[in-house]
Amino acid sequence: MQRLDLRQLLSQKLSPQQIQFIKLLQIPTVELEARIKEEMEVNPALEEGREEPENEYNETEEYEGEEDYGKDEIDINDYLNDDEISGYKMQGDRGGSDDDDREMPIAVTTSLTDNLLDQLGFLDLDDKQYNIGMQLIGSIDSDGYIRRELSSIANDLAFSQNIMTTEEEIEQVLHMIQTFDPAGIAARDLPECLLLQLDRREQDETTQLAERIIKESFEEFTKKHYQKIQSKFSVTEEELKKAIDVIIKLNPKPGGSGAGMTRVQYIIPDFILTNENGQLQLSLNSRNAPDLRISRSYADMFDAYDKSDKKDKKLKETVTFVKQKLDAAKWFIDAIRQRQNTLLRTMEAIIKYQHEFFLEGDESKLRPMILKDIAEEIGMDISTVSRVANSKAVQTEFGIYPLKYFFSEGIATDSGEDASSREVKHILKEIIDKESKRKPLSDEKIEKMLNEKGYNIARRTVAKYREQLNIPVARLRKEL
Repeated sequence: MQRLDLRQLLSQKLSPQQIQFIKLLQIPTVELEARIKEEMEVNPALEEGREEPENEYNETEEYEGEEDYGKDEIDINDYLNDDEISGYKMQGDRGGSDDDDREMPIAVTTSLTDNLLDQLGFLDLDDKQYNIGMQLIGSIDSDGYIRRELSSIANDLAFSQNIMTTEEEIEQVLHMIQTFDPAGIAARDLPECLLLQLDRREQDETTQLAERIIKESFEEFTKKHYQKIQSKFSVTEEELKKAIDVIIKLNPKPGGSGAGMTRVQYIIPDFILTNENGQLQLSLNSRNAPDLRISRSYADMFDAYDKSDKKDKKLKETVTFVKQKLDAAKWFIDAIRQRQNTLLRTMEAIIKYQHEFFLEGDESKLRPMILKDIAEEIGMDISTVSRVANSKAVQTEFGIYPLKYFFSEGIATDSGEDASSREVKHILKEIIDKESKRKPLSDEKIEKMLNEKGYNIARRTVAKYREQLNIPVARLRKEL
């Protein structure tokens, strides 16, 4: 049965200014310049340069028929309730530096594929072999391996290029490609990759033992069952150690060094923090404070149109268009300012919370801190703090850190205080670094050692932190 009824709902929607601010807030400094240029391309009322008071158009003057224009819009200042950013120091305010205008360098190198194709061209191959070689090189993945079955590659050649061939013919060309640089390229699995590299070494007793270990005891090698290997090949511990050292120095991913046109992504910090005689001085990267203003010509155009006869329909449409562009420019400038203000307030709260770390750079001085702590400190929503923390970085005297580095959960201690999980990871790593590699510590023993130091931590948490630090289990840390 269908029925009609009336319902009254109260909902909150984001204004265009709020949406624009949120998008601007979450982009990193390196992308801000491109975003500003994009806005200037679509809005001729926005231009570069310092804003002057006389450049502002009178928003209170409304023309007939458009009294309600923008009436229901929420001012972004009311939404954020932030103070103006005047008085904040901007890095680069003094004298200016050409460094701020430098573009990120692009490292242009020959791609791995091009390099291999060049080497293929030096072989004395007929057309069929050359096409097979091109197909094989095209099948090499980013790690440098050919993981597809040769039968599948044969099918590809038959269906896509009408080249009928056999797996034996393909393997013959494959062995030629496996002699190319970098060593180990075009292997079908890890043992083959390592053996290809060992083939190029001087064939002494150590190299021969290394080859035998990979061919006959690769599983024992990966599990570090060194005593079994030593017994199987009847070698001394010193001989085995030399062979193992040779193997672990081989490259398991020979394709990793082959890159094409790559953009070198240097981290550009959003903040610069300096220590001046014990006083921490925070400045905002000047790229976050571009000089933007409303176009004087557009403001004059609006004044001229607004004072003219508004009964003309085309003129009214022109006035509407100009005012929309002027409003959009003002909104964008306001959003940039609010972005600067929010960044600084957030970073200042983080510095206040982690003051001891920023003074000394000692990781053990990091306090437990979550997004909620900073959100409450600056009176903003957790999602706003999250957008800042996930995409921004600060330059300190100890290096450049992403803001999310400073956020961590707390671990209870015997003294009743909370220790940062990062502090616990730091101590865990120190314990493992100092352990005997002949007899590595188990997670259970590490748990007891941490408990003795006053950290109430369970074994499963030790295992979780160890994995997050990319540290293998005790058995795989064993060395001769």
